[in-house]
Amino acid sequence: MPQTTIASEPSGADSALVIPHAEGVSDEEFRAAMSRLAAGVVLVTAHDPDDGPHGQDAGMTATAFLSVSLDPPLVLVSLRNGSRMDDLLDEQPLWAVSVLAESQRQIAGRFAMKGRISDRLLFEDIVYARGEVSGAPLVGGALATLECRTEQRVLAGDHTLVIGRVLGVGLPSPEGVPLTYFRGRYRRLG
Repeated sequence: MPQTTIASEPSGADSALVIPHAEGVSDEEFRAAMSRLAAGVVLVTAHDPDDGPHGQDAGMTATAFLSVSLDPPLVLVSLRNGSRMDDLLDEQPLWAVSVLAESQRQIAGRFAMKGRISDRLLFEDIVYARGEVSGAPLVGGALATLECRTEQRVLAGDHTLVIGRVLGVGLPSPEGVPLTYFRGRYRRLG
């Protein structure tokens, strides 16, 4: 089985050994390879009606989002197992996606933070409308919005692939420039 080693600083200390998966690819190698795939950035949102007296909105930034089918219209988002959004979408079948514009990188960063503040505070100063079908926040100024209903959940390693039927589409800012993610940073096309 191939092994990957990462040399430490030239201080005479032993090199750190990275143990690859059984197939021979380490986490670091896989991350490095996948970081070279540019991806669009979306905000996945849902409303949890059971959280508090009026419910609570939840959101997460995602780059693993794609179209699956035209007939019927299906999309897929990949969620880390056990994340707030994974747990919520396991219970709440209605959710939404806002395709973020390049000018909305602050929103993407806010909802991607580790150890972030509560979702209620994250939404506090963001302009959004509530989806008519999903009840989820739809970010103002997004290139497109989609309201979805979960059709299928597929366990895939440490993530769950959530396939949703698109029930409604909006084009608030169809002429904007998309926010992209490449090599671990938000980027501008061109």
